[in-house]
Amino acid sequence: MTLQTESTANLGEASLPDLNRQMLVILDFGSQYSELIARRIRETEVYSEVLSYRTTAEQLKQLNPKGIIFSGGPNSVYDNGAPHCDPAIWELGIPVLGVCYGMQLMVQQLGGQVERAERGEYGKADLFIDDPTDLLTNVEDATTMWMSHGDSVTRLPEGFEVLAHTHNTPCAAVADHTRKLYGVQFHPEVVHSKGGIALIRNFVYHICECQPTWTTEAFVEDAIREVRARVGDKRVLLALSGGVDSSTLAFLLHQAIGDQLTCMFIDQGFMRKDEPERLVKLFAEQFHIPVIHVKARDRFLAQVEGVTDPEVKRKRIGHEFIRVFEEESKRLGPFDYLAQGTLYPDVIESADTNVDPKTGERVAVKIKSHHNVGGLPKDLQFKLIEPLRKLFKDEVRKVGRSIGLPEEIVRRQPFPGPGLAIRIIGEITKERLEILRNADFVVRDEIAKQGMYHDFWQAFAVLLPVRSVGVMGDQRTYAYPIVLRLVSSEDGMTADWSRVPYDLLETISNRIVNEVEGVNRVVYDITSKPPGTIEWE
Repeated sequence: MTLQTESTANLGEASLPDLNRQMLVILDFGSQYSELIARRIRETEVYSEVLSYRTTAEQLKQLNPKGIIFSGGPNSVYDNGAPHCDPAIWELGIPVLGVCYGMQLMVQQLGGQVERAERGEYGKADLFIDDPTDLLTNVEDATTMWMSHGDSVTRLPEGFEVLAHTHNTPCAAVADHTRKLYGVQFHPEVVHSKGGIALIRNFVYHICECQPTWTTEAFVEDAIREVRARVGDKRVLLALSGGVDSSTLAFLLHQAIGDQLTCMFIDQGFMRKDEPERLVKLFAEQFHIPVIHVKARDRFLAQVEGVTDPEVKRKRIGHEFIRVFEEESKRLGPFDYLAQGTLYPDVIESADTNVDPKTGERVAVKIKSHHNVGGLPKDLQFKLIEPLRKLFKDEVRKVGRSIGLPEEIVRRQPFPGPGLAIRIIGEITKERLEILRNADFVVRDEIAKQGMYHDFWQAFAVLLPVRSVGVMGDQRTYAYPIVLRLVSSEDGMTADWSRVPYDLLETISNRIVNEVEGVNRVVYDITSKPPGTIEWE
């Protein structure tokens, strides 16, 4: 696995990593791929964390990272208001790798020159290596790297030399070996960069001299210890959804504090077909972890009645979740802590990261509010405990396996907290919920029958709030369309639409139109992420 731990496992409160552990820091300059860099570092079994580009040299000294990576970003270094780093970072003596904009910023701040290129370079490019040592050890000459830039370095700072070039970019990789400052104009973190992983491993192991200490076993041991230390003899209420995140958290907390844990499943009416009943039975009978089943469909539906804005949906559902937990906890007795299966991508995508407090301008834009992050009310009555908050989805799966979570849950496809509520575009009604619930069942049932369930990161249906004309049984129909969304991904941060057999699409379409009342048309979404997202809302 690709884990390490923090001194408090980031249990919902700000904390510093254990300084006896090794870590790399990614300073985010607005790239939507900053977290992907963090993922790649963790794949080397070294802990990494994304921080704002405004992080000062003094703050970095307190974190004591073994290395720093500057992300890419949408700006030119010469733009008005372009993000710059604390110049004192260059004097820390810590190795730095600048990626794309990060490289250009390094060159500019250290006395070099960056200019608008005569030709931009986007997509695949062959990288020709001039110095096959150090950063580019074991990276093949003429290997493919992924470019995305309009500016180029035209003069290097004193002490720097060229490591590699492309046909259009003379300074595609540069280095000051003495100061351990490196820059690449391409994106080694993306899968299209064939030598990217080798380059990252060189930086992590050879240049930063890290050891692979971020392991599943270390995380579990430290998380359990920190939960026990923080909770003491207090009671914890867990928001259980049945997905891999909250289920892994339930197993982890049950190992840590046993009967001090109470799991509560809120049936908000937005779950998939038959899931609430199956979940409660599975945990009680097979896992021997009692679950309190709260049926609250009507009150959640009332909260989103007439709402069409997806952000408002998420936040109202998040608020109602907390209110239900507060009410039920008072009925059951006092609880000091609310546990949630929040993950690192939830935090990153929900955060208004890199916001200028004076101007309000953002470098990295909030993608969406996750119901358990952006939707939490300010007057929350619980203390939050979120041991998985720094983990990516694949890391959670590895933790789940290590503590005995069954494969049927470990490999369960991700399902959003607001459930079907954000797979109905526009207003939510009981009729639309029933239509989507039945259509979604057909999708999951058919791919399971074909033995293809685990071929997809996610496979689901979306209901559009429009009607179109159709003909069924020689009669005119005016019904809803269903959108099929089947995607492949490694971690959910990027995704591609799945090239599925036409026969499968035909079978799913025929079943939905014939079995689900209110649908007369099925379409297939062939949009990747980016530019789209996996979910529609």
